[in-house]
Amino acid sequence: MNTTTKRVISKKPKIKLKFGDDYKFVQNVVSENKLHTVCEEARCPNIYECWGRGTATIMILGDICTRACGFCSVKTGKPLNIDSMEPVRTAMAVKKMNLRHVVITSVDRDDIKKDYGATIWAETIKQIHRYVPECTVEVLTPDFQGDKIALNTVFDAKPEIFSHNVECIERISKKVRAQAVWTRSLDVLKQSVISGLRTKTSMMVGLGESTKEVIETMKEVVDLGVEIFTIGQYLQPTKNHLPVNRYVEDEEFQMYNKIGLDLGFRVVESGALVRSSYHADEQARLAKIEK
Repeated sequence: MNTTTKRVISKKPKIKLKFGDDYKFVQNVVSENKLHTVCEEARCPNIYECWGRGTATIMILGDICTRACGFCSVKTGKPLNIDSMEPVRTAMAVKKMNLRHVVITSVDRDDIKKDYGATIWAETIKQIHRYVPECTVEVLTPDFQGDKIALNTVFDAKPEIFSHNVECIERISKKVRAQAVWTRSLDVLKQSVISGLRTKTSMMVGLGESTKEVIETMKEVVDLGVEIFTIGQYLQPTKNHLPVNRYVEDEEFQMYNKIGLDLGFRVVESGALVRSSYHADEQARLAKIEK
């Protein structure tokens, strides 16, 4: 088993660009409802494929994050005031796109000391359930500083899937996301499982981890009761972000897929261009999540 952590650059994955009517439709719906998407803000390599399939990951609570993670291209700074109508506009966009499954995410809002934005999170889930009852809701949340009241506010809104990303192995976590706490992320996932929610997490490779450390992370996560796991290649969004340590070969991703299923995950999505919400609708179907 390969445990090297030295920087080895292999083959960078190729991205297919395709601008069709569905892509333009999603772009227009997002723009008309004055919404943000993590697809755009995080420079996701799958935006052309996903928007071409009529899906998008909607980002609530603005587009300015209070944290500055080394891998993420979302803007950092002082966020704007909360928009109380955003949950309704989000639901209207989901309805217009006729989605059967939607992923909602957000920037970190450590500036909102009351609940870190959890109230807007809960209201967004409720409004989608109200106006688009046939649509399942997957949430990809920040850690809310581990605040139990904030977490329970989101849990009580009953999203069909609750997701929070560990992002990487524990050893390099502080370098990758300086303002996060590894054990806190694990606790968020644990609390979701305890609350009875189907729970998901995601991580990146190519940041200096070893194969052994990846597998150990997978074991630690599945032991919490997490059912859905995704793993993909880290790609440096700009020269100011963390460099790529190595490009992982397809065979290694296939190995992680097999190991993950053997460990007990219900669904594993593993591949170079896989991201948290990549093919999330298909994952929901495989996990037998239905309305």
